[in-house]
Amino acid sequence: MSVLELNHPLIEHKLSILRDKNTGTKEFRELISEISCFLCYEAMRNAKLKKTEIETPLEKIEIGRLEEDKYAFIPILRAGMGMLDGIINVVPNAKIGHIGMYRNEKTFEPVNYFFKVPNEIEKREVFLLDPMLATGGSACDAIALLKEKGVKAINFLCLIAAPEGIKRVEQEHPDVKIYCAHIDEKLNKNKYICPGLGDAGDRIFGTK
Repeated sequence: MSVLELNHPLIEHKLSILRDKNTGTKEFRELISEISCFLCYEAMRNAKLKKTEIETPLEKIEIGRLEEDKYAFIPILRAGMGMLDGIINVVPNAKIGHIGMYRNEKTFEPVNYFFKVPNEIEKREVFLLDPMLATGGSACDAIALLKEKGVKAINFLCLIAAPEGIKRVEQEHPDVKIYCAHIDEKLNKNKYICPGLGDAGDRIFGTK
């Protein structure tokens, strides 16, 4: 399957607080970060380890270590920045890039305004970060930009996904794996996810 939904009581509990319109900015940011840690954990379940010899206080052993430099995490601005802190705590030496997009409120299509990724991005496994996968427009555009740079291994991490967005990513980029905390019911007429959690960027940064 190209989509993995995290089904876990702790995730559902945290999402219930995240969705609540009365949850304040501080707690909202903390929850985004915490859930992102779980997403990163699951997305890297099959990460390859390099055999390394170390010495414990008792003896020398050979043990697996993650080659963190081979990974890049790229938030889609601005809401994706809310996921980055939690993920950096898990893989602190990974490279970080940024893709800037905003939604045209008339066409609902993404507008690209910034693209900056680490050197030799084509040699790294990339994880795109965006709390919401709604229409799939931003996700597909970001994936296409990365593929133009030669990136072969791309994963998309989000908190909430709409079936419409999942379908579009699957159709345009069937090689990309989607990891989400929950798949919601649908998009409304304004292309917002329902029941959703509102505008993730506004709630992360307190701009509304």
